[in-house]
Amino acid sequence: MTLTEPEQQAVFDCRQDFAAELLALAEADERIVAVCNDSVGSSNLVGFRQRFPDRLINVGIAEQDLVGVAAGLANAGKIPFVCAAAPFLTGRALEQIKADVAYSEAHVVLCGQSPGMAYGELGPTHHSIEDLSWMRAVANLDIIIPADPVQTRAAVRWAAASQRPSYLRIPRFKVPVVTPGDAPFEPRRAVLLQDGGDATVIAIGSLTSRALEAAARLRGEGISVRVLNMPFLDPLDEDAIVAAARETGRIVTAEEATISGGLGAAVSAAVVTHHPVPMRILGIPRVFAPTGDTAFLLDHFGLSADGIVAAVKDLLRHG
Repeated sequence: MTLTEPEQQAVFDCRQDFAAELLALAEADERIVAVCNDSVGSSNLVGFRQRFPDRLINVGIAEQDLVGVAAGLANAGKIPFVCAAAPFLTGRALEQIKADVAYSEAHVVLCGQSPGMAYGELGPTHHSIEDLSWMRAVANLDIIIPADPVQTRAAVRWAAASQRPSYLRIPRFKVPVVTPGDAPFEPRRAVLLQDGGDATVIAIGSLTSRALEAAARLRGEGISVRVLNMPFLDPLDEDAIVAAARETGRIVTAEEATISGGLGAAVSAAVVTHHPVPMRILGIPRVFAPTGDTAFLLDHFGLSADGIVAAVKDLLRHG
């Protein structure tokens, strides 16, 4: 796939595409309802409330109730989309997510709005960098991290039809479109955005466009990098990971999350089990991220095209 420099492209707030796709699905399926925690505005549900006032349930700032009510609605035959800021949905309601949704196999779609460090200036209490680690520890829960508006809409459609519990990260930090029109969107299917033989960069969410930018820079220096996007963190495409290890010999992972249990941990487990190769895991170390706007925070932790370029070059020198 050919991609121009991300800063030269149009960028999008994926919450708008989430809301538009949810509304379109609700028009066609009366089972779809939205449940939120006093977050109608921040979840972009104003249009949904106007169109379907009796199909939006606002429980107030009570996240445990939020998930419990959604599980009850699912048991009654509805398809609830639970919309809340990612740090509060996953942190405050983890027990309900585990017991009422995942263990009970309820068809609930958990929509973590503004994940990662999208609420930058609000500081560590609002950063959602641990959510992937928490959610990966829960059995029977699909985890989806869209990279752009195309994948966001696909994720909403897939989750509505899946009959399974799922957690969707809905990006707020604006990103360009990176997904080819013919790209697959299904579990255990990575998206090959660029092929290469010297190293592989596996990226999710907001880091995907930055991985492509890094690959373009490296290509200009004669370094050939494969770029894989992994929209499903669970179930994971282990085949693509192992193939990348065998065929390129080096892997860099990039995620807007703590490295304790997210993409890097998942990829490294697959690599060390099936075909060990040198790796670099880019993300947020086990620290509380500081306060600052999202772009500053991403750069602060080396989650930038420059940081990815440096990691690939380090692997080539020492890997």
